[in-house]
Amino acid sequence: MSAGDGVGPGRAGDGANPGRPRPGRRELLYAVLLGVAGAGLSIWAVSQAWVVELAPRPAPLPPVRVARTGAQLLPWLPALALVTLAGWGAVLATRGRVRRLLGGVLTGLAMAVAAGGGYGLVAGFSGAISRQWPLLCLFGGGCAAVAGVLTAVRGERWSVMGARYERPAGATTGPVSGRSARDAWDALDRGADPTDD
Repeated sequence: MSAGDGVGPGRAGDGANPGRPRPGRRELLYAVLLGVAGAGLSIWAVSQAWVVELAPRPAPLPPVRVARTGAQLLPWLPALALVTLAGWGAVLATRGRVRRLLGGVLTGLAMAVAAGGGYGLVAGFSGAISRQWPLLCLFGGGCAAVAGVLTAVRGERWSVMGARYERPAGATTGPVSGRSARDAWDALDRGADPTDD
């Protein structure tokens, strides 16, 4: 196969590396993966025990350990993290200005998730406080916020879902002029492509 026959790796329009994704597509992939990983990490961290309290009982019974998760301490935090996670699916389905706007919204949501993790680090909860879970929530929210900023700044240039299947502007619809539908079916019956001229 030669580079000019339209088949194979040297095909026009493929660029230097046809097997590698284009930079815009790669950025989209990295941003979505970072956002999903950050939101997922935050959801997981919120579901862990952030505080363990000892509740006294009458003697001779030992005190009862009561573990409270981040979701119990900050009930709004898992909801924000779930909305942030779902938003990354919407990033794949949108384009242009809507995608950039969605990136800004996701940045705000992720920053709120990170703020919840930060609050869990500095709040004066009673009992033994486990610092690693609020820290992971803060880190996950930060990762999702970075991905949101990347989407807000560069999202308009990224490829869109299903763009290669859309009809080009100005394309006509309906049967090919000069041919009937019966001619097209007859061509299919013969094994020929009715769209070839």
